[in-house]
Amino acid sequence: MPNPKGIDHYLKSDGLDSDREKMIGQTIGYRYDVNLVPDYNQVTPYLKKYIDHMGWPDLNWLEDVHMGYEEGRAAVFDRNINGWVTVPEEIDLPDNQQERDMIARELLVKFQMSPNHPLVELRRAYGKFE
Repeated sequence: MPNPKGIDHYLKSDGLDSDREKMIGQTIGYRYDVNLVPDYNQVTPYLKKYIDHMGWPDLNWLEDVHMGYEEGRAAVFDRNINGWVTVPEEIDLPDNQQERDMIARELLVKFQMSPNHPLVELRRAYGKFE
């Protein structure tokens, strides 16, 4: 899943590889920062299936999603609704932060795709097309 070009490509080139980068004339840094790339050994089976289905080769778009806490409960922040999604109490969280972050990413993706997500109701109310 990691980029097959390797880090040397980005150190020795101008880094303007994607159409978006060429258009704006600068690199999109998080795409190349190896410190931000999640540990792919920790990717949950659900996220592996999601990545395959969506056709995205990496999880960098979720690199800033981490397990946090809201009012003493484990939670993940959903920027789309500007609020916290709490982790169900029956989920036993691991001690490893990478594993916790992967669970947070999976929880966020599942919630955002859920019919219970607040944006679904907004789409029904204000969407122009069915």
